[in-house]
Amino acid sequence: MRASLIQIAVDPDESFEARRRRVAALVREQRGADLVVLPELWPVGAFAYESFAAAAEPVEGPTFAALSGAARDAGVWLHAGSVVEAGENGALFNTSLVLSPDGELVRTYRKIHRFGFDQGEAALMDAGGELVTVRLPEATLGLATCYDLRFPELFRGLIDAGAELLVVPAGWPARRRGHWTLLARARAVENQAYVLACATAGTHAGVEQSGHSIVVDPWGEVLAEAGTGEEVLVVEVDPAEVARTRERFPALKDRRLGLAPPPRRR
Repeated sequence: MRASLIQIAVDPDESFEARRRRVAALVREQRGADLVVLPELWPVGAFAYESFAAAAEPVEGPTFAALSGAARDAGVWLHAGSVVEAGENGALFNTSLVLSPDGELVRTYRKIHRFGFDQGEAALMDAGGELVTVRLPEATLGLATCYDLRFPELFRGLIDAGAELLVVPAGWPARRRGHWTLLARARAVENQAYVLACATAGTHAGVEQSGHSIVVDPWGEVLAEAGTGEEVLVVEVDPAEVARTRERFPALKDRRLGLAPPPRRR
């Protein structure tokens, strides 16, 4: 299974419309891939809080419209990163979109853990509440976004729901780049699953982005890692390796916490 992670540089002087056209062209160039992944909030910038309200759109809004045809032309499953979703009654959500090779919207995921410690995203956006998986022909994806990476219980829930590839778009700051790569590897090792973590490059509202999109295998080995600029990371993953790893080293079978209690004997 071939995956392409497109690490997009967000330029504050580039309009939303121009960036959508440019990213759609990059997606079209990924013909031959099975899955393409984009970063978090790439149309506006993850730290451009003052622009969130103006950038808000319905899930099948201008970003979906720009990328639907691109996914169809490339014939790929597309995790389109996330957008500022305009919900009901003025609510905003950080919402990921997954498109099929036909360009159809298959699933959405509203980010559960909002960053900001009661400021920024945490103050401006509502939280999602649903764990989301997507079944592809080759494997099941588990969806998370950026700050979610710090909350291992979310990922436990995703693998319990059948996820084999954990997909994490992000707008992660450069000053905590070490945490980004460390946590991506930790989530892979503890869940014995692939992690495909796609970050932004550039600067959002004065916050330098980490870059370093990364793909980690179920044993915690880094298969590919980007640098700090705009880049397309292409990697081959083998979903069957998830089952092989769990069989060779069956640590997940020894879980004792967070599981339903066994039935009482009568």
